[in-house]
Amino acid sequence: MAENIRVGVIGTSWFTDVFHLPALKSHPRVDVTAVCGRNRQRAAEIAGKYAVPLVFSDYREMIERGGVDAVLVASPDDQHYAMAMDVLEAGKHLFCEKPLALNAVQAGEMVQKAQSAGVIHGVMFTFRWTPEYQYLRRLVEEGYIGRPYHCQVRYLSQWGLEPAYNWRYDRRRANGALGDLGAHAIDLARLFFGEITRVSARLDTYIQRPGPSGEPIDPSNDAAVLLLEFANGAQGTLQVSAAAHTDQLQTIDVELHGAAGSLSASLPWQSGARLMRVPGAGQPAQDLPVPEELWCGTPPADNYMDRFAQLLCRASIGDRLFIDSILSGSLPQPNLVDGWKVQQVVDAALASNASGQWVEVH
Repeated sequence: MAENIRVGVIGTSWFTDVFHLPALKSHPRVDVTAVCGRNRQRAAEIAGKYAVPLVFSDYREMIERGGVDAVLVASPDDQHYAMAMDVLEAGKHLFCEKPLALNAVQAGEMVQKAQSAGVIHGVMFTFRWTPEYQYLRRLVEEGYIGRPYHCQVRYLSQWGLEPAYNWRYDRRRANGALGDLGAHAIDLARLFFGEITRVSARLDTYIQRPGPSGEPIDPSNDAAVLLLEFANGAQGTLQVSAAAHTDQLQTIDVELHGAAGSLSASLPWQSGARLMRVPGAGQPAQDLPVPEELWCGTPPADNYMDRFAQLLCRASIGDRLFIDSILSGSLPQPNLVDGWKVQQVVDAALASNASGQWVEVH
């Protein structure tokens, strides 16, 4: 493929500004040709910042007139399905933010549409690409912990503490902390231990929030606890909360235990991450340095996420992996199938919370 990949971007959030667009613009084979946002002024500001020639407030018009080969869908969760299906119907490659959709039925239809369209598709599970979790996965695959026993993922943040309307905690538009933070936690659990077969869940809403015009709202959860069973016989626990008074914006902690040893990683948003290993029962925990090659020459930074944002502009991960996959004609990992499998676990957790029983993942 001789020509550059022309990319259109739907969504103008801070995350698009800080992570997606810098990564796309850093790729030598990308031309970002269009930006679309419901607030045209905001879209125009983003387009000006990144020298994007075309601005739209209607994503369908962007797909038709934006001269794009591929589209990034980085809009609120309830808009993913319709936008993605229109992108795929037009035969464009698709990179979609997580969670893929509002339920597994929608996500499954997106997978089927992408497969029938014969396009490249990917999903943005950000944290699986951090060097720490990449190294943990490598060690697990190399057999460091032996037969897997327990996987624990805890993702705590203060994103939802403010008692104001937020579409993420509006049940009509999103699945709350479970769909937001939980999608990442489920993806990490699958990354380390494989497929999840059964779920028991407890979901709660602690912060009272009004609707967009001050009216009462049907709230979605801002905290969730999940018990997991894996296909390999291991067990897991996931805890996510957007209502935690954390010392940093957010922290993700992972512990992996097996027959031969244990691994752990703490990933605060701002300060440096820490990996540790326990080579056997009763032995002291040891710090585990991450191989520097996983940082691809990215220089150290005072803020962890600043360094990771630079890595997204250097390595074949995230948006750049999606582009490399288009150029090579091969599907990236993760792709829409992974997003669908995560959505199946989310659906099972919602059903379990409603029934008070264990629920099969399917």
